[in-house]
Amino acid sequence: MLRVSHLPPIATPALCALKLSLISSLHFSSPSNLHKSSTLSPFHTFVPQTFTPSSPHRSPFTFKRLSPMLGHPCPKGTASFSASGNTTGGSREILVQHLLVKEDDLKVLLDIQQRVSRGEDLSDLAVENSICPSKEEGGMLGWVRKGQMVPEFEEAAFNAPLNKVVRCKTKFGWHLLQVLSEREESVLQEIQTDEFHAKMQDPNFLEEAQLIDVREPEEVAQASLPGFQVLPLRQFGSWGPEIATKLDSQKDTYVMCHHGMRSLQVAKWLQTQGFRRVFNVSGGIHAYALKADQSIPTY
Repeated sequence: MLRVSHLPPIATPALCALKLSLISSLHFSSPSNLHKSSTLSPFHTFVPQTFTPSSPHRSPFTFKRLSPMLGHPCPKGTASFSASGNTTGGSREILVQHLLVKEDDLKVLLDIQQRVSRGEDLSDLAVENSICPSKEEGGMLGWVRKGQMVPEFEEAAFNAPLNKVVRCKTKFGWHLLQVLSEREESVLQEIQTDEFHAKMQDPNFLEEAQLIDVREPEEVAQASLPGFQVLPLRQFGSWGPEIATKLDSQKDTYVMCHHGMRSLQVAKWLQTQGFRRVFNVSGGIHAYALKADQSIPTY
Protein backbone atom coordinates (compact mmCIF):
# COMPACT_ATOMS: atom_id res chain seq x y z
CA MET A 1 0.00 0.00 0.00
CA LEU A 2 1.49 3.36 -1.04
CA ARG A 3 1.88 5.97 1.67
CA VAL A 4 1.90 9.55 0.36
CA SER A 5 0.70 11.66 3.26
CA HIS A 6 4.01 13.29 4.18
CA LEU A 7 7.77 13.18 3.91
CA PRO A 8 10.07 11.98 6.65
CA PRO A 9 11.27 14.95 8.71
CA ILE A 10 14.95 14.05 8.45
CA ALA A 11 17.01 13.60 5.30
CA THR A 12 19.98 11.30 5.50
CA PRO A 13 23.01 12.01 3.30
CA ALA A 14 22.07 9.00 1.20
CA LEU A 15 18.67 10.32 0.19
CA CYS A 16 19.95 13.87 -0.29
CA ALA A 17 22.75 12.62 -2.50
CA LEU A 18 20.48 10.24 -4.38
CA LYS A 19 18.49 13.21 -5.59
CA LEU A 20 21.27 15.40 -6.92
CA SER A 21 19.19 18.33 -8.05
CA LEU A 22 15.94 18.42 -6.16
CA ILE A 23 12.98 20.57 -6.98
CA SER A 24 12.34 23.79 -5.14
CA SER A 25 9.24 24.26 -3.06
CA LEU A 26 7.75 26.54 -0.44
CA HIS A 27 8.67 26.51 3.22
CA PHE A 28 6.86 28.34 5.99
CA SER A 29 8.91 30.56 8.27
CA SER A 30 5.92 32.16 9.97
CA PRO A 31 4.76 30.17 13.03
CA SER A 32 1.16 31.16 12.42
CA ASN A 33 1.19 29.99 8.83
CA LEU A 34 3.02 26.86 9.89
CA HIS A 35 0.20 26.04 12.24
CA LYS A 36 -2.44 26.69 9.61
CA SER A 37 -0.77 24.42 7.10
CA SER A 38 0.11 21.45 9.22
CA THR A 39 -1.24 19.21 6.48
CA LEU A 40 1.58 20.36 4.20
CA SER A 41 4.40 18.73 6.12
CA PRO A 42 6.48 18.02 2.96
CA PHE A 43 7.52 21.67 3.09
CA HIS A 44 9.30 21.29 6.42
CA THR A 45 12.30 19.20 5.49
CA PHE A 46 15.77 19.12 4.01
CA VAL A 47 18.58 21.61 3.51
CA PRO A 48 17.43 25.25 3.51
CA GLN A 49 18.33 27.60 0.72
CA THR A 50 16.82 30.96 1.61
CA PHE A 51 15.34 33.05 -1.18
CA THR A 52 14.85 36.72 -0.31
CA PRO A 53 12.39 38.78 -2.35
CA SER A 54 13.37 42.32 -3.25
CA SER A 55 9.81 43.48 -2.71
CA PRO A 56 9.03 45.30 0.55
CA HIS A 57 6.17 42.81 0.94
CA ARG A 58 8.40 40.02 2.14
CA SER A 59 7.19 36.51 1.57
CA PRO A 60 6.55 34.22 4.54
CA PHE A 61 8.22 31.45 2.53
CA THR A 62 11.73 30.36 1.67
CA PHE A 63 12.93 27.89 -0.90
CA LYS A 64 13.81 24.41 0.28
CA ARG A 65 15.57 21.54 -1.41
CA LEU A 66 13.52 18.44 -0.88
CA SER A 67 12.31 15.19 -2.27
CA PRO A 68 9.21 15.90 -4.34
CA MET A 69 6.78 13.57 -2.62
CA LEU A 70 4.17 16.29 -2.40
CA GLY A 71 0.87 14.53 -2.24
CA HIS A 72 0.30 13.41 -5.83
CA PRO A 73 -2.15 10.54 -6.10
CA CYS A 74 0.02 7.53 -6.85
CA PRO A 75 -1.16 4.55 -8.89
CA LYS A 76 -0.40 1.13 -7.49
CA GLY A 77 1.05 -1.14 -10.13
CA THR A 78 1.16 -4.90 -10.34
CA ALA A 79 4.84 -5.72 -9.96
CA SER A 80 6.89 -8.05 -12.09
CA PHE A 81 10.65 -8.47 -11.89
CA SER A 82 13.34 -7.65 -14.43
CA ALA A 83 17.09 -7.11 -14.16
CA SER A 84 16.97 -4.51 -16.91
CA GLY A 85 14.53 -2.66 -19.12
CA ASN A 86 14.36 -1.63 -22.75
CA THR A 87 12.55 1.70 -22.96
CA THR A 88 14.36 5.00 -23.19
CA GLY A 89 13.80 8.23 -21.29
CA GLY A 90 13.30 11.47 -23.22
CA SER A 91 11.85 14.73 -21.94
CA ARG A 92 9.60 12.99 -19.46
CA GLU A 93 9.13 12.58 -15.75
CA ILE A 94 8.65 9.29 -13.98
CA LEU A 95 7.02 8.40 -10.68
CA VAL A 96 9.43 6.15 -8.78
CA GLN A 97 9.38 4.11 -5.59
CA HIS A 98 12.34 2.10 -4.37
CA LEU A 99 13.83 -0.02 -1.64
CA LEU A 100 17.45 0.28 -0.49
CA VAL A 101 19.65 -2.21 1.40
CA LYS A 102 23.34 -2.11 2.28
CA GLU A 103 25.94 -3.20 -0.27
CA ASP A 104 26.77 -6.36 1.68
CA ASP A 105 23.08 -7.31 2.03
CA LEU A 106 22.63 -8.75 -1.46
CA LYS A 107 21.14 -11.93 0.02
CA VAL A 108 18.51 -9.81 1.77
CA LEU A 109 17.74 -8.10 -1.53
CA LEU A 110 17.39 -11.42 -3.33
CA ASP A 111 15.00 -12.64 -0.64
CA ILE A 112 12.93 -9.49 -1.07
CA GLN A 113 13.01 -10.01 -4.83
CA GLN A 114 11.49 -13.44 -4.34
CA ARG A 115 8.73 -11.96 -2.19
CA VAL A 116 7.98 -9.42 -4.94
CA SER A 117 7.84 -12.24 -7.49
CA ARG A 118 5.28 -13.99 -5.26
CA GLY A 119 3.06 -10.90 -5.43
CA GLU A 120 4.02 -8.84 -2.37
CA ASP A 121 3.97 -5.07 -2.84
CA LEU A 122 7.27 -3.21 -3.08
CA SER A 123 5.98 -0.29 -0.99
CA ASP A 124 5.08 -2.60 1.90
CA LEU A 125 8.46 -4.30 1.67
CA ALA A 126 10.19 -0.90 1.67
CA VAL A 127 8.50 -0.01 4.95
CA GLU A 128 9.80 -3.25 6.46
CA ASN A 129 13.29 -3.43 5.00
CA SER A 130 14.57 -0.23 3.37
CA ILE A 131 17.35 1.81 4.97
CA CYS A 132 16.30 4.93 3.03
CA PRO A 133 14.17 7.55 4.85
CA SER A 134 11.68 7.20 2.01
CA LYS A 135 10.58 3.95 3.71
CA GLU A 136 8.16 6.13 5.69
CA GLU A 137 6.41 6.82 2.37
CA GLY A 138 6.57 3.24 1.14
CA GLY A 139 9.82 4.01 -0.68
CA MET A 140 8.22 6.77 -2.73
CA LEU A 141 10.64 9.25 -4.34
CA GLY A 142 7.94 11.07 -6.30
CA TRP A 143 8.13 12.55 -9.79
CA VAL A 144 11.70 12.86 -11.07
CA ARG A 145 13.35 13.91 -14.31
CA LYS A 146 16.75 13.21 -15.78
CA GLY A 147 19.62 14.88 -13.97
CA GLN A 148 18.09 14.51 -10.51
CA MET A 149 19.37 11.05 -9.57
CA VAL A 150 22.79 9.46 -9.24
CA PRO A 151 23.76 8.02 -12.67
CA GLU A 152 23.31 4.30 -11.93
CA PHE A 153 19.86 4.81 -10.42
CA GLU A 154 18.81 7.18 -13.21
CA GLU A 155 19.86 4.80 -15.95
CA ALA A 156 17.96 1.92 -14.38
CA ALA A 157 14.84 3.99 -13.67
CA PHE A 158 14.55 5.65 -17.08
CA ASN A 159 15.06 2.34 -18.85
CA ALA A 160 12.62 0.40 -16.69
CA PRO A 161 9.27 -0.64 -18.20
CA LEU A 162 6.27 0.59 -16.25
CA ASN A 163 5.58 -1.46 -13.11
CA LYS A 164 8.64 -3.69 -13.59
CA VAL A 165 10.74 -4.06 -10.45
CA VAL A 166 14.34 -3.40 -11.50
CA ARG A 167 17.50 -4.10 -9.53
CA CYS A 168 20.46 -1.72 -9.55
CA LYS A 169 23.52 -0.92 -7.45
CA THR A 170 24.78 2.54 -6.46
CA LYS A 171 27.35 3.80 -3.97
CA PHE A 172 24.58 3.68 -1.35
CA GLY A 173 23.88 -0.02 -1.76
CA TRP A 174 21.44 -2.26 -3.65
CA HIS A 175 18.09 -0.94 -4.86
CA LEU A 176 14.89 -2.44 -6.08
CA LEU A 177 13.00 0.28 -7.95
CA GLN A 178 9.65 0.46 -9.67
CA VAL A 179 8.38 3.10 -12.11
CA LEU A 180 4.66 3.52 -11.45
CA SER A 181 3.77 6.17 -14.01
CA GLU A 182 5.26 8.61 -16.50
CA ARG A 183 4.28 11.94 -18.02
CA GLU A 184 5.67 14.70 -20.21
CA GLU A 185 8.04 16.99 -18.37
CA SER A 186 6.30 20.05 -16.98
CA VAL A 187 7.12 23.56 -18.20
CA LEU A 188 8.02 26.56 -16.06
CA GLN A 189 8.86 29.72 -18.00
CA GLU A 190 9.26 33.46 -17.48
CA ILE A 191 7.02 35.56 -19.69
CA GLN A 192 7.97 39.16 -20.42
CA THR A 193 5.41 41.86 -19.78
CA ASP A 194 5.09 42.97 -23.42
CA GLU A 195 4.32 39.41 -24.53
CA PHE A 196 1.89 38.96 -21.66
CA HIS A 197 0.20 42.27 -22.51
CA ALA A 198 -0.32 41.08 -26.10
CA LYS A 199 -1.94 37.91 -24.83
CA MET A 200 -4.22 39.90 -22.54
CA GLN A 201 -5.70 41.68 -25.56
CA ASP A 202 -7.07 38.40 -26.89
CA PRO A 203 -10.49 37.61 -25.35
CA ASN A 204 -9.91 33.89 -25.91
CA PHE A 205 -6.78 34.03 -23.75
CA LEU A 206 -8.79 34.94 -20.66
CA GLU A 207 -11.10 32.01 -21.35
CA GLU A 208 -8.39 29.43 -22.03
CA ALA A 209 -5.75 30.34 -19.40
CA GLN A 210 -5.95 30.74 -15.65
CA LEU A 211 -4.39 33.79 -14.02
CA ILE A 212 -3.26 33.97 -10.39
CA ASP A 213 -2.29 37.10 -8.46
CA VAL A 214 -0.45 36.16 -5.25
CA ARG A 215 -0.22 39.69 -3.83
CA GLU A 216 -1.98 40.80 -0.67
CA PRO A 217 -5.48 42.33 -0.87
CA GLU A 218 -4.21 45.81 -0.01
CA GLU A 219 -1.79 45.61 -2.94
CA VAL A 220 -4.47 44.42 -5.34
CA ALA A 221 -6.62 47.41 -4.28
CA GLN A 222 -3.87 49.74 -5.50
CA ALA A 223 -3.28 48.11 -8.89
CA SER A 224 -4.75 45.08 -10.63
CA LEU A 225 -5.32 43.42 -13.97
CA PRO A 226 -8.59 41.87 -15.18
CA GLY A 227 -9.12 38.13 -15.09
CA PHE A 228 -6.83 37.33 -12.17
CA GLN A 229 -7.88 35.16 -9.26
CA VAL A 230 -6.36 36.56 -6.07
CA LEU A 231 -4.63 33.93 -3.91
CA PRO A 232 -2.51 35.90 -1.41
CA LEU A 233 0.75 34.19 -0.61
CA ARG A 234 0.40 34.95 3.10
CA GLN A 235 -2.85 33.00 3.07
CA PHE A 236 -1.26 29.95 1.48
CA GLY A 237 -2.29 27.78 4.42
CA SER A 238 -5.95 28.27 3.49
CA TRP A 239 -5.85 27.82 -0.29
CA GLY A 240 -2.77 25.61 -0.81
CA PRO A 241 -4.38 22.32 0.29
CA GLU A 242 -7.33 22.98 -2.05
CA ILE A 243 -5.34 23.94 -5.14
CA ALA A 244 -6.42 20.83 -7.08
CA THR A 245 -10.08 21.89 -6.78
CA LYS A 246 -9.48 25.60 -7.31
CA LEU A 247 -7.42 25.29 -10.50
CA ASP A 248 -7.04 23.01 -13.51
CA SER A 249 -3.52 21.58 -13.64
CA GLN A 250 -3.82 20.98 -17.39
CA LYS A 251 -4.45 24.63 -18.27
CA ASP A 252 -1.75 27.20 -18.95
CA THR A 253 -1.29 28.98 -15.61
CA TYR A 254 0.12 32.51 -15.26
CA VAL A 255 1.28 33.77 -11.87
CA MET A 256 1.88 37.44 -10.99
CA CYS A 257 2.94 39.48 -7.97
CA HIS A 258 4.47 42.94 -7.46
CA HIS A 259 8.02 42.32 -8.78
CA GLY A 260 7.92 38.70 -9.92
CA MET A 261 9.60 37.11 -6.90
CA ARG A 262 6.73 35.79 -4.82
CA SER A 263 5.01 34.63 -8.00
CA LEU A 264 8.12 32.64 -8.94
CA GLN A 265 7.91 30.79 -5.62
CA VAL A 266 4.28 29.89 -6.24
CA ALA A 267 4.97 28.98 -9.88
CA LYS A 268 7.67 26.53 -8.80
CA TRP A 269 5.34 25.04 -6.21
CA LEU A 270 2.53 24.64 -8.77
CA GLN A 271 4.96 22.75 -10.96
CA THR A 272 5.55 20.26 -8.15
CA GLN A 273 1.79 19.82 -7.83
CA GLY A 274 1.49 18.52 -11.39
CA PHE A 275 0.63 21.73 -13.26
CA ARG A 276 1.78 21.12 -16.81
CA ARG A 277 2.55 24.66 -18.08
CA VAL A 278 3.26 27.45 -15.60
CA PHE A 279 4.36 30.98 -16.51
CA ASN A 280 5.77 33.58 -14.15
CA VAL A 281 5.07 37.20 -15.17
CA SER A 282 8.60 38.65 -15.19
CA GLY A 283 8.91 41.82 -13.14
CA GLY A 284 5.34 41.52 -11.90
CA ILE A 285 2.66 44.16 -12.19
CA HIS A 286 5.27 46.87 -11.55
CA ALA A 287 7.11 46.03 -14.77
CA TYR A 288 3.78 45.60 -16.56
CA ALA A 289 2.76 49.15 -15.56
CA LEU A 290 6.08 50.63 -16.67
CA LYS A 291 6.58 48.75 -19.93
CA ALA A 292 3.22 47.55 -21.18
CA ASP A 293 0.33 49.64 -19.84
CA GLN A 294 1.08 52.99 -18.27
CA SER A 295 -2.56 53.34 -17.16
CA ILE A 296 -1.86 50.83 -14.38
CA PRO A 297 -0.78 52.64 -11.18
CA THR A 298 2.57 51.87 -9.59
CA TYR A 299 3.18 51.65 -5.87
